[in-house]
Amino acid sequence: MNTTKQYTNTTVNVFTFGPFQENSYIISNNKDNTCWIIDPGCYSTQEEQILTQFVAQHQLKPVKLINTHCHLDHIYGNKLIADTYQLDLGIHQNEIPMLEGAKMAAQMYGLKVPNECKPNYFITTDDVLYLGDIAFKVLFAPGHSPGSICFYNEVDKYIIVGDVLFYGSIGRTDLPMGDYDTLIDSIKTQLYVLPNDVVVYNGHGMETTIGHEKKNNPFVRGN
Repeated sequence: MNTTKQYTNTTVNVFTFGPFQENSYIISNNKDNTCWIIDPGCYSTQEEQILTQFVAQHQLKPVKLINTHCHLDHIYGNKLIADTYQLDLGIHQNEIPMLEGAKMAAQMYGLKVPNECKPNYFITTDDVLYLGDIAFKVLFAPGHSPGSICFYNEVDKYIIVGDVLFYGSIGRTDLPMGDYDTLIDSIKTQLYVLPNDVVVYNGHGMETTIGHEKKNNPFVRGN
């Protein structure tokens, strides 16, 4: 499944892939068609083709490969994307244990082991990354995993959060190196301080807004 939302400066394309129905993102600059590929979770050959054919058909130019975090379902397409477009993989350094544990996690779930793709650089807290002339602020939001990061586009008013916050829910904290209190603190201090109309694009399920979750989320309410 693919959905598209066009903003003034960028376009957000969401693809739902794999056994865990993970949301993979292509964020493109409307001026020059450069794009980021975030959390490519394509599990099958067909899903790999969907992603690469979309890039070709829309004449997009991938310039970054990024993981919000490195749980199994978010990294299946890393190697394909890195090799196809000659991109370096960027993650937060705290996600190395997740990446290194992917083989064991796959075996535990009875799934195929993802092709190894090592990070080439680390994204740090409070970095600002640019897609052309469009800035994305990096927000550090651990709890679901130790190095979860979010990408906030202040101009177009949306944020890519991985599995930190969902529509009416939050990320799991019962997985290795997860921590409930840390996740709640991350949501309150990193996400709930954003404007209410900021759209939240997450790793599973439908998008939401900061304001909706502050008012309605049963796990963590805001002021």
